[in-house]
Amino acid sequence: MEIKGKVAIVTGGAVRLGQALALALAERGARLVIHYGSSAGAAQETVGQIKAMGGDAVAIQADLRQTTEAQSLVARAAEHFGQLDILVNSAAIFKPGDWSDTTEADWDEHITINLKAPFFLSQALAAHVGRERRAHIINIADWRAARPNAHYIAYTLTKAALITMTQSLAQALAPNIQVNAIAPGLILPPPGKDQADLDRMAEKIPARRIGSPAEVAKALLFLLDSDFVTGDVIPVTGGEHL
Repeated sequence: MEIKGKVAIVTGGAVRLGQALALALAERGARLVIHYGSSAGAAQETVGQIKAMGGDAVAIQADLRQTTEAQSLVARAAEHFGQLDILVNSAAIFKPGDWSDTTEADWDEHITINLKAPFFLSQALAAHVGRERRAHIINIADWRAARPNAHYIAYTLTKAALITMTQSLAQALAPNIQVNAIAPGLILPPPGKDQADLDRMAEKIPARRIGSPAEVAKALLFLLDSDFVTGDVIPVTGGEHL
């Protein structure tokens, strides 16, 4: 796909990894819909950065815990730009919880934001695009989905399901809508952790260093540039997934 001129929604595009992915798309000439939940100020700052580089962007708020709001995000984005071509499902929550202390509320929140919202966003995008135009859906997963442990159980299960969803939708929406996933590793500190924590963990992986959002953005651009790759998961982990 030629990215220039295309319209992309990046959920959670106001902060952290989502922001980096949105800026990378803007640098390639895409028009951006910066979705945010509560980060209104950061969303406007991201839009400002994109416009400062000569791009076009709009910030749209939606509570992804509400299915109707997830679906309306696609409708509002299409109304603003007149078309949609790319959906990056980046918004997610990452909260601690083992088998013994995960609550029903924890479970429901992770399922709703990390899995249910991406599904209904993808469904809405596919309905908008139809069968005649090409489009891409990129899901941000996690390498832990393939090698789970007993920690962050609700989070890990939703990311594993997101990969399964990626593979299923790649078949259901073929051939014109390609669906892929990226599974990052040590890129940004999770909530409650800092750079020192990442540096300590990096000593145990083959790359012996942490990655950067730019590495994930490179994987995103590779997937969008391809007219053949679909149903795949690209680890960006410095070998941590091994």
